Amino acid sequence: MSKSKKWKVEWSFFLDGDGRRKYTALCRRCRHPCKQSFRAEIVTCPFYASKRTDGAKNMS
Repeated sequence: MSKSKKWKVEWSFFLDGDGRRKYTALCRRCRHPCKQSFRAEIVTCPFYASKRTDGAKNMS
């Protein structure tokens, strides 16, 4: 398997129809390496706490 084919297989969950990597709206501008695909629904993120949850008070 060539290097580019291996890369494409590994990143296929993140690739959009035009072949570019795409992340969820929450992860798009995040600086942490734990980015999630646009295809997945975010279950939990250790670095994000919504202002509407009680967890936000505990995180700060």
